[in-house]
Amino acid sequence: MVISPRAIVVFSGKRKSGKDFIADLLQEKFSTELCTVLRLSGPIKSQYAKENGLDHQRLLDSSEYKETYREDMIQWGEEKRNENSEYFCVLATSGTDSDKEIWVISDARRKTDIEYFLKYYPQKTITVRIEATIAVRKARGFVFKKGVDDAESECGLDSYSAWDHIINNNGDSVQLEQELNPLINDIKKLQQLQLS
Repeated sequence: MVISPRAIVVFSGKRKSGKDFIADLLQEKFSTELCTVLRLSGPIKSQYAKENGLDHQRLLDSSEYKETYREDMIQWGEEKRNENSEYFCVLATSGTDSDKEIWVISDARRKTDIEYFLKYYPQKTITVRIEATIAVRKARGFVFKKGVDDAESECGLDSYSAWDHIINNNGDSVQLEQELNPLINDIKKLQQLQLS
């Protein structure tokens, strides 16, 4: 039996802004029993790996292996999305972890990703933009790559402005905690959940 989530937090942000780090922090706050991190890129990488005989696990980490295939994988994903804009959202949210009360979507990249959750879960979705300065992102290993960082997969939400929260993640843990508190409170209010 699939339980409908009580809260969905949809993250967007540039490469090396810390989306996965913050998604994991939220999951820790609410516990793995209540909260799951779902990655829209997970099904992309899984399917792409199958079709191309690649190591799926290595495509999930932040290694050079993933970077080698990133551009081709983006193009492949775009073709799938052009056929059906909801394809990867449906795949990501129909897995075994989709029975948790809180979904944290760690990697929305396009307006169609946001629109999917607002369309099907309008009262449950909180949208969040994660930002970090270019200097901080570079210190985390970001190097601009043509065909990746100027593609829709990285720039598709640059002009989106209807974020419920904007969180600055520049490496100051005290500031990050302060910026996360309103989001955590909104999740708790929205779903009437309490931290364990």
